[in-house]
Amino acid sequence: MRLKWPIAALLGLLAVFSLQGQQKTYQLSSHILDIHTGQPAPEVVISLSKLTPQGEWELLDEKTTDGNGRVKDFLEQDGSDHTGVYKLTYHVGPYFEKQGQDSFYPFIEVVFRISGSSHYHVPITLSPYGYSTYRGN
Repeated sequence: MRLKWPIAALLGLLAVFSLQGQQKTYQLSSHILDIHTGQPAPEVVISLSKLTPQGEWELLDEKTTDGNGRVKDFLEQDGSDHTGVYKLTYHVGPYFEKQGQDSFYPFIEVVFRISGSSHYHVPITLSPYGYSTYRGN
């Protein structure tokens, strides 16, 4: 009888570790900080597009920022080569409208290149009349 608990605990730990090994990873993430309020920008729709060889933008995905202003799961790392030119479109107009705030920007487009398999983080700092972006990590 004494061995049942340690064996059950061991089986539970094995289950946890096997699930961790199956978690998906992603190559691209983003974060929006509203420097006007000093807070993250939740519930902002972000569209991800890729430039095709024909010079047209192909919509790949659309996500909404979480309560911390983040989207962590663009471009699943599943062995695919994600090399190319991408565009993140931040649909910030509705975000400012919800706050009763005028804004110069109905949306913001950030175009960048992915080469290799490392992680890319594209944050923006935002105010009603300006924004800044950079490659984070």
